[in-house]
Amino acid sequence: MRWTLVAAGLGCALTSEFATSAPDAADLGGATAGSLEVVARFFGPGPSGIAVTPSGRIFVGFPRHADDHRGPTLGELKDGRIVPYPDAALSLPTDAPAADRLISVHGMTTDSRGRLWLIDDGKRAGHPIPDGGAKVVGIDPTTNRIFAKVVLKAPALLADSHMNDLRVDLTHGAQGTAYIADSSFDTSPAIVVVDIATGRQRRVLAHHDSTQPEQGFLTVLEGRPLRYDAVHPTFPVGGVDGITLSADSTRLYYSPLSSRRLYSIPTDVLANFDASEAQLESAVANEGEKGAADGLATDRENRIYTTDSEHDAIMRRYPDGHFDVVARDPRIVWPDGIFATDHFAYVTLGQWDRLPGFNGGEDLRRPPYLLVRIPIEAPPAIDGPAP
Repeated sequence: MRWTLVAAGLGCALTSEFATSAPDAADLGGATAGSLEVVARFFGPGPSGIAVTPSGRIFVGFPRHADDHRGPTLGELKDGRIVPYPDAALSLPTDAPAADRLISVHGMTTDSRGRLWLIDDGKRAGHPIPDGGAKVVGIDPTTNRIFAKVVLKAPALLADSHMNDLRVDLTHGAQGTAYIADSSFDTSPAIVVVDIATGRQRRVLAHHDSTQPEQGFLTVLEGRPLRYDAVHPTFPVGGVDGITLSADSTRLYYSPLSSRRLYSIPTDVLANFDASEAQLESAVANEGEKGAADGLATDRENRIYTTDSEHDAIMRRYPDGHFDVVARDPRIVWPDGIFATDHFAYVTLGQWDRLPGFNGGEDLRRPPYLLVRIPIEAPPAIDGPAP
């Protein structure tokens, strides 16, 4: 629109020229972006963890800490259906000792050899964590057998622990080292480090800003501004939650759930059980803001994928620190677990912000819950093809 001011005697006249057929301007950030494919729809419990093997097998975790359901807590997606994995005896509820079954599978990943790892938070809604309930479990997909299991114990495990997600680093320790995000069901978050071969474990960075929720944190979810309140939460809150390794396993990246900051620490320091708390804290790097995220994942190009619950989106951070949007879609309601393959980012959409505990006792979730995947492309070659 163009406005022209014209002097006219003792006053002035205002004239205009404009196109009456032009559409109103709109925020482009509200439009869908990228390509989102629904891989599976779940009408039972909500999904959380997701892992995909190099051969394309898809595994999904269905935790019981918010919904003490009777379905499998770990399943493999076959022909559009979830099959208890590695078998019904381990994945379905039983009376077996807590250490000998899967109680509440949350985060999961694969290691550099393509083996499946998961964190069992050991928590059923309304029940304390039993002895042997919280544990790190490794399963070999070629045999469908458990090859590693480390039960978490005090003082690494607290009564209010929420062992949320994990990554496994095969470059440290005789059989690898697991790094676990304990986001805490209360206000005691930390990172737990576990040597797989020996079972040695310890709790670190429990009082460092990098693992703690930000006081006064404000988020906007489904159009509602919500303030962090640990006592009376109105959305999923907590400390360190998202966690991912760099492509070469030299750094661990992590972020509190109630925060927009991304942090990292060298695994040479983190995996060193002789490193003091002061040495660990001094090794932490503040990587800047990345939006409000739950899950994190890394691809082979060392790009980090971050879920973005505020914008119904999945974002991607490049090694130089800049971001782009991989997908934006109104169906992306509280993106949780995320896993990056060479060609896709897989994401579970659990609608966790709609749980009754955050909405005055009303369950606002609307099944089906979705597992989606988003195509990801390799970065363009610079100065010729990469070697």
